[in-house]
Amino acid sequence: MNRLTYRLAVCLLVPFYCAAQWQPQAVGTDASFRAVSVAGADVAWIGGTKGTFVRTADGGKTWQTGTVPDAQTCDFRDVQAIDVQTAYLMSAGPAEKGQARIYKTTNAGQNWTLLYQNEQQGVFFDGIDFWDNKHGIVFSDPVTDEAGNKKWFILTTDDGGKTWQRVPPAALPTMEPNEAAFAASGTSLVVEGKRNVWIASGGGGHGRVFHSSDRGKSWTVSNTPLPGAEATGIFGLRFFSDKIGVAVGGNYKQEQQPGPNATITRDGGKTWQLLTPTDPPGLKEAVALLPGDRLLTVGPPGTSLSADQGQTWQKLDAEGFHAVACAKGTCYAVGAKGKVAVQRFK
Repeated sequence: MNRLTYRLAVCLLVPFYCAAQWQPQAVGTDASFRAVSVAGADVAWIGGTKGTFVRTADGGKTWQTGTVPDAQTCDFRDVQAIDVQTAYLMSAGPAEKGQARIYKTTNAGQNWTLLYQNEQQGVFFDGIDFWDNKHGIVFSDPVTDEAGNKKWFILTTDDGGKTWQRVPPAALPTMEPNEAAFAASGTSLVVEGKRNVWIASGGGGHGRVFHSSDRGKSWTVSNTPLPGAEATGIFGLRFFSDKIGVAVGGNYKQEQQPGPNATITRDGGKTWQLLTPTDPPGLKEAVALLPGDRLLTVGPPGTSLSADQGQTWQKLDAEGFHAVACAKGTCYAVGAKGKVAVQRFK
């Protein structure tokens, strides 16, 4: 069977495998990207290094690229798209160096407002998300509380980011030694519905998932089958509903290393079951949903697709990306050195 015949046979058996390949986009910057968020199929916002943001309002036909004033030292590792005009940017990096910041635009990036900045030693923002245009949450790597325990540093807002309130450390589970989060794809924290939020961790004995069903007021934590160690753990989360969610991860120092890298929950994160390792194997940093409850996951080794919630995987290509976001089958993926691509799945 020649290559063309084989591909046609695969297309008949697995139609989504034969979707168009990633289409590279020219966005006019060499900034590196680890954050992308969509507000519908045509609207995508991207955050990057050197204070850079990128935006499309027409499905990638045209792109707007800019920098946030006085934020050239910021690395925007997460972005939250609210609509075509409104988005939030979260800067990761040491707070004591002025890099823990949250910005907002309400006029398509023409102007940005600095909503929040923290200079506390040890604060390092990893992810931000919003349930709606008023209620949001952001979290940082753990800091030491008054009792000497390591706890996440979590803030919530109920007024669109004008003010932020810290979740009391007493409401949070204690961290394992060396446990933290990876600010790698903007999906180590995700929200769902009106009140659910999950946080993924690594660095400890297991990849763990923390859950709150009341917008961050109280929390529980569960182990997953994914390993945790230095440079190893969960990098990305995505939830189908308040019950079904998928987590992906690996080792960022050994990106090609095969092994368990995907897990699923069917009870809101209380318990997790191991999924088949992806094809290609290795580090996966983000996972997205496609129509028909299909999964798309990306990482430095390449892109994987599943039509059965991770029981089997098909290799799409070896294109390396750090983050992905999809709406109605239109997906935007981002990576290093200005890498942006679009793909549309039926």
